[in-house]
Amino acid sequence: MQRRVLRPKDSAKARKRGLGRGARRPAGDRVAPLGVPSLALTRHLPGPATSGAVLIPSPVKSYRGWLVMGEPSREEYKIQSFDAETQQLLKTALKDPGAVDLEKVANVIVDHSLQDCVFSKEAGRMCYAIIQAESKQAGQSVFRRGLLNRLQQEYQAREQLRARSLQGWVCYVTFICNIFDYLRVNNMPMMALVNPVYDCLFRLAQPDSLSKEEEVDCLVLQLHRVGEQLEKMNGQRMDELFVLIRDGFLLPTGLSSLAQLLLLEIIEFRAAGWKTTPAAHKYYYSEVSD
Repeated sequence: MQRRVLRPKDSAKARKRGLGRGARRPAGDRVAPLGVPSLALTRHLPGPATSGAVLIPSPVKSYRGWLVMGEPSREEYKIQSFDAETQQLLKTALKDPGAVDLEKVANVIVDHSLQDCVFSKEAGRMCYAIIQAESKQAGQSVFRRGLLNRLQQEYQAREQLRARSLQGWVCYVTFICNIFDYLRVNNMPMMALVNPVYDCLFRLAQPDSLSKEEEVDCLVLQLHRVGEQLEKMNGQRMDELFVLIRDGFLLPTGLSSLAQLLLLEIIEFRAAGWKTTPAAHKYYYSEVSD
């Protein structure tokens, strides 16, 4: 007798997202972004906020739709999704950052990330590559400052963004988590982004958000990506976040079967040390023959 853990429709959705198909990245693993030599993984960025700091990207996880950096299909950073003029602007920023207005480049990337969730998942490595190129060429961090300033502006208006466009809100959370995952200072996540990222995830764990599968999926996906890092930076807030998630899982109404499945999976994922156990993988993502 066949037992299906997921409904056929939900099973297809979950498999498309790649739920639970990988484990934590190996400790100390560092993979250079496309077009950036591995020796360029450490660059000193001058300036008041980053004097003496080493910026290192966090490698991309190879599960839940996040592909390891270096795959040929991702070499163009999705630049082809822009119009011809913007494509040229971004290509120049990657090769010769001093020749373009880097604040404009930062705004272009953020604007497009708020409209295109696929791009928002990959924009972090483009930003990292531009930061590295600028540092190597001029020893400056104009692009990085512009990027963080724009992220702060959108963060301050996050409730208005959510009310205006649920997709834009989900894209923003994806983007800021992507940036948090990539950019490091002295091999540590950027402290300036810890609380904003937490605040976004807390918003996704509110009852009105848990009733929307798009927000539940975003919450779970980002916890798979940056949850372990966030917990190391502030374990108390992670405990508080999972109280909300557990309470949400027990909501009597308003939660779809897929949302319940996703929340249960992330609860067990954290309980297992931010990894998927073979038993959990078999239960959630396989057909079992009894």
